[in-house]
Amino acid sequence: MSKLVSRRSLALGLGGGVSMAALGGRGASAAGWEPTRPVQLIVPAGTGGGADQMARAIQGIVSKHNLLRQPIVVVNKAGGAGAEGFLEAKGARRNPHVLIITLSNLFTTPMATGVPFSWRDLTPIRMMALDEFVLWVNAESPWKTVGEFVEAAKGSRLRMGGTGSKQEDQIITAAITRATGAPFNYVPFRGGGEVAVQLVGRHIDSTVNNPIEAVTHWRAGALRPLCVFDSQRLAGTEKMTETMAWRDIPTAKESGLDVEYLMLRGIMGAPGITPAQLDFHADLLGKVRETPEWRELMAQGAFNTTTMTGDAFATWLAREEERHRALMQEAGFLAGQS
Repeated sequence: MSKLVSRRSLALGLGGGVSMAALGGRGASAAGWEPTRPVQLIVPAGTGGGADQMARAIQGIVSKHNLLRQPIVVVNKAGGAGAEGFLEAKGARRNPHVLIITLSNLFTTPMATGVPFSWRDLTPIRMMALDEFVLWVNAESPWKTVGEFVEAAKGSRLRMGGTGSKQEDQIITAAITRATGAPFNYVPFRGGGEVAVQLVGRHIDSTVNNPIEAVTHWRAGALRPLCVFDSQRLAGTEKMTETMAWRDIPTAKESGLDVEYLMLRGIMGAPGITPAQLDFHADLLGKVRETPEWRELMAQGAFNTTTMTGDAFATWLAREEERHRALMQEAGFLAGQS
């Protein structure tokens, strides 16, 4: 039985935002610290993927609502499955003008590559959301259900596209193989946006992309969702297509596939920043979460809207690190494993 679950029961602390009345002025900490030059927001992934889209949404919201005197500059550093970005953030010690948006490669990249980095080398600021994974196929494919897809995969090694190697997408793919016996040819790409385009073009047969990475193509009628890798159906009831809302997508378990997985979307700071600097950024991100634009992003991308800060976030990160170590070991993805 493949259990990749980070369950919705983790969804605590939802009151971490601020009132809409607080959105009218620029951010400022109780201690008076605020950025004195542009804030660099590193994306340890390629352009067009879920992390990139979220980072640019934060950038746009902060600018539109005048939440910061200084601009936020988004910089993609995807090299080495995100190691380039993580090492740059680690090296920016005591620099409060460097932030990094994190996904689960926060854990998988150092475990798979042996690069000298851990989440403990950064300063946890705020979990912004948890992201879902959906099994997608081209809308012109013959597979309407997970069962049909798995049978086809057993008969012919299908091409599963994903972001990076030995990362979240390949972990889920390996779990599907363990659960069903169906083998796949895993094809890595630099980011989720590219993965979705490759599936639209039928250069691959399937993906386990995040909703935000594929929703535009789904709405255009180019892709078909088969299941979501969560313990329960997604919450969204607004129609994304003429016939389907997010909530209409069955869970993998409902479909006979016992695989579950959710992914972090959070913001970390450089190591060694002061409590006042940490609090400023946590407060700023809390204000971002209270905007209508953020709520629209959460709805369109079918996100689990969990948020955490402080000790609760650090405890969650430590638990997720150990869970990913077990998953990586089971899949044979740890550095040095034969």
